[in-house]
Amino acid sequence: MNSSEAIPQRDRHLVIVSVGSNIDPETNLRKARHILDNEVELLGEATVIQTEPDGYQQQPDFLNGAYLLGTTLDYEDFNQYLKQVEKRLGRVKGPIKSGPRCIDLDIIIWDGNVVHSDYTDNKHYVIQPVDELIRNHSIRLCGQ
Repeated sequence: MNSSEAIPQRDRHLVIVSVGSNIDPETNLRKARHILDNEVELLGEATVIQTEPDGYQQQPDFLNGAYLLGTTLDYEDFNQYLKQVEKRLGRVKGPIKSGPRCIDLDIIIWDGNVVHSDYTDNKHYVIQPVDELIRNHSIRLCGQ
């Protein structure tokens, strides 16, 4: 399936969201997927990978993945929606920016545009699952 088949309506946006957790990660990734599958259009998901923490090291390893989603919300509203999903799953931002978290959902690709620095900064825990979705769904990034 290519992106034009996946999102036929002009007002739909094709979005790749990274997902990560290191607090009960199997459960929290499953819950996040369930919510997104029921509330927005889940078009694909990447293989989940286990990664070491980036930055603050005194914490468990992470499970990271990515989802390909379709939405009619604009960028700001969809980003706010993702932050609400994080809160519903118990996310509380602690004092350590790169510290433990039950769930982290970030927009990486929006309509073919890279919109998050974790991708351009070569964060392997983001690039690997996102690139899997780009390949598997024939998504063309702007400027490539």
